[in-house]
Amino acid sequence: MTRARKIVGRITFVGSGPGDPGLLTSHAIEAIRAAEFVYADAAVPEAVTALATELRPTDATAADTAKAMLADARAGHPVVRLVSGDPFVDDDVVKEALAVAKTVVPFDVVPGIPLGVGSTAYAGVPVGSVRTEADLRDVEGADYEALANAAGTLVITVDAADVAYLGEQLVAYGLKPDTPAAVSCAGTTTAQQTVVGAVGDLELTAVGMAGQVVVTVGKAAANREKLAWWESRPLYGWKVLVPRTKEQAGSMSERLRSYGSVPVEVPTIAVEPPRTPTQMERAIKGLVTGRYEWIVFTSTNAVRAVREKFEEFGLDARAFAGVKIACVGEATADAVRAFGIKPELLPSGEQSSEGLLADFPPFDDVLDPIDRVLLPRADIATETLSAGLRELGWEIDDVTAYRTVRAAPPAAEIRDAIKSGGFQAVCFTSSSTVRNLVGIAGKPHARTVVACIGPQTAATAKEFGLRVDVQPEQATVPALIDALAEFAVARAAAEKEKAAAAAAKKAARASARRR
Repeated sequence: MTRARKIVGRITFVGSGPGDPGLLTSHAIEAIRAAEFVYADAAVPEAVTALATELRPTDATAADTAKAMLADARAGHPVVRLVSGDPFVDDDVVKEALAVAKTVVPFDVVPGIPLGVGSTAYAGVPVGSVRTEADLRDVEGADYEALANAAGTLVITVDAADVAYLGEQLVAYGLKPDTPAAVSCAGTTTAQQTVVGAVGDLELTAVGMAGQVVVTVGKAAANREKLAWWESRPLYGWKVLVPRTKEQAGSMSERLRSYGSVPVEVPTIAVEPPRTPTQMERAIKGLVTGRYEWIVFTSTNAVRAVREKFEEFGLDARAFAGVKIACVGEATADAVRAFGIKPELLPSGEQSSEGLLADFPPFDDVLDPIDRVLLPRADIATETLSAGLRELGWEIDDVTAYRTVRAAPPAAEIRDAIKSGGFQAVCFTSSSTVRNLVGIAGKPHARTVVACIGPQTAATAKEFGLRVDVQPEQATVPALIDALAEFAVARAAAEKEKAAAAAAKKAARASARRR
């Protein structure tokens, strides 16, 4: 009888990159998600560790960490050792890998972008092919003579507290004090800050910075002003409040990040089924039996509610056969298309209830065999659309497809930030988000930029005494975020022009006094 061979897990050393979760490789993501246990450094961003099933601490020595990982792997569990930057740039992780290599436990290495390389690229500093990279964990034991005389660009990772010492040593060993230098902290994240100066003034250049910083020394640093792309984005560093449900916030937050902002998701409403299913069940039966000429969708939530009922009854898109579909906007239309159906009608102008009514055909008893419209909506929907459709001669089945209820108040620090101006902007996507945010957290501060997706949302915001700064031409989330970015660009330009005018005025006064 052959004894069954014990299955051994694999240990994968994964580099998470310098900070931006978007820099994770697909191999890294697959490995983290497949692992049963992930040993992650404290410096790894939360957005990356959130992919892990179970996190294990790494605050022990390299030998103890390797021992713990080997125990898990020998028990048959896939393990990931998650490291900030690149695994083989960290001396302790190299020791762990060597310990694993002495055993029969198989291991892989998934490289990550090192902090120095990532930070310089995001800072807009082109280090070129001739460069010297150094990670100075021990600043006193570094070979400064070799660094000061190295060809090309220096890319040095060092603690912010040691930047002044680094500058002193480089100058002492022959580097000219006026050699251009750039210092970046929080590299590749939305908190990244880069300051350009000279080697002789590194202490001043790094004022206010903390943690690991990347110092780039050489002519490349002088190109920073021309190539700065990350920190020059329209909403860079803006904290933007996103008062949406967790399910809906994703695409908005992603677009905000693409403009450089830091979205903070605060759900103000929760979507729940109707208190009784009778209305929706009757409506779905009416769709199947040909009761309706049109079905009008006013939100993605309405589409989702109908789709869930279809699945509950074992129906699919074929149940819409013979029924015309109208959508209030592109986002809703996309949700319908995802169901495998093409809407017949969208507003040609403003994407709102009024815009849809402007294009909706009146009932014609010759051309329309059926005079009834199904309108599945939220329990708190306004009467504008249903009243307008009745004026056009249609009979309306206004059905509660879902309920919107107020979410629990956010944490105290979020409430304080909302009321004290801690957010540069807030993006409202419906009247209910306005009402509920004010209800659970209070009114945003007067200096907070208020962006509203459409006229009804803007009207509600004004009712609550808010100044509406941004309203896109199209009532879609992408258009809303794009409009906010355009607003930020225009305001920055105006502030720059104002500052230039003030400086010119001051110079003119000084010149007049000299005369």
